[in-house]
Amino acid sequence: MGEISIKINIADRVYPLKVNMEEEEIIRRAAKLINDRIKEYQENYAVRDKQDLLSMCVLHYATSTLKAEKKVTVEDTEVSDKVYRLDQMLSEFFLKQ
Repeated sequence: MGEISIKINIADRVYPLKVNMEEEEIIRRAAKLINDRIKEYQENYAVRDKQDLLSMCVLHYATSTLKAEKKVTVEDTEVSDKVYRLDQMLSEFFLKQ
């Protein structure tokens, strides 16, 4: 699909972007998540500077991403271990036949 031009508002600033049509919804949802997080930080902390709020958002989402990546790595390793053990059991079974 082709590219489209959209405008995204983050922290009261408008950013014109060219995106693939299939990415538009994801980008708009991401902007909404960021703005919601900024609003939450404004309400819960005595921070008003947009730069500080954006930095806190970046830290939050970067931390979440790293945690998710670590979880996937651990789960992939566990699955690999189980597949390896299953393969060994099957090999032993068929060698006895």
